Amino acid sequence: MKYKNQKVLITGGSSGIGLALAKKFVENDNTVIIIGRNLSKLEKVKVENPKIHIFQIDVTDDAEVRMLVDDMDEKFDGIDILVNNAGIMNLIDAGNEENDLQKLLQEIDINYNSPIRLLHYFLPQLKQSENAILINVSSGLAYVTFSQAPIYSGTKSALHFWTQAIRPQLKPHHIKVVELLPPVVDTPLAHGADIAEDDNLKPMPTHKLVELFWKDFMKGKEEITPGISSQLRLMSRLAPKFIFKQLNKKPIPNK
Repeated sequence: MKYKNQKVLITGGSSGIGLALAKKFVENDNTVIIIGRNLSKLEKVKVENPKIHIFQIDVTDDAEVRMLVDDMDEKFDGIDILVNNAGIMNLIDAGNEENDLQKLLQEIDINYNSPIRLLHYFLPQLKQSENAILINVSSGLAYVTFSQAPIYSGTKSALHFWTQAIRPQLKPHHIKVVELLPPVVDTPLAHGADIAEDDNLKPMPTHKLVELFWKDFMKGKEEITPGISSQLRLMSRLAPKFIFKQLNKKPIPNK
C-alpha cells in the first residue's frame, strides 16, 4: 500500500484522536481534510495547521454528507483514505426512565450509523482510488462492555463486527479495511464523560496512541489494539466474566 501523497478525509477531526491522526498524515506528506460540526474548532485547527483543509459537516445529515462527496470530487478529485473517527460517549443509567430518548438515539447515529453512511456515499470514490483504505476507529470497549456507557459500548461493538464483516467484501474492490481500537485516551471525549480520571481505564496520551497506530499501520495490520485494548481482547476470550467484573465494579454512573 501507498502511504504518501494520498487524500485523507477524517471525520471528527477538530480535536482528540481525529486531530492527532490528521497531523500524522500531514507529517507524512498527505493531503488531509477534516470535518466536524463546530466551525470555531475547525477554524482554530486551520490557523494552527495551515496545511489541513476543513469542512463543517454534520455526519448524521444525509444531505450534508452528499454535498461533501461532491466537494471532495470537485476540489480534490476524490479521496483515497476515509477515516471514520467521529464519536460521542454519554454515561447513562439505563434504569432511569427520565433519560432523553433522542439523546440516546443520537449516540447510535453518530457512532454507528454515520460510518455506514460515509462509506455508502464515498464508495465510488474509494473504488476509483489505486490505494483505497477505510479506517474505522472503534474502541477497546468493543471487546468488553463498560456499563456506565452502554450505548457507546454497544455501538463500538457493532462497528467492530461491521468492520470485520465488510473487510472480505471490500477486498475484491481493492479497498483495504483497517480498524483502530483505542483504549481510553486523554481526549475531550474522555474528559467530557468523566472517565479520563479512572485509574482502571488508564488514559493514554493522543500522541502515544497515534505513534502506536502508525507503527502497526505501516506494517499493514488490519486490527490495531494499542495499550490496554490488546489485554481487553485477550481477556474477553480467556476470562470474559473476570474482565467484565474488573471493568464494571461501579456499573451505574454518578447522577
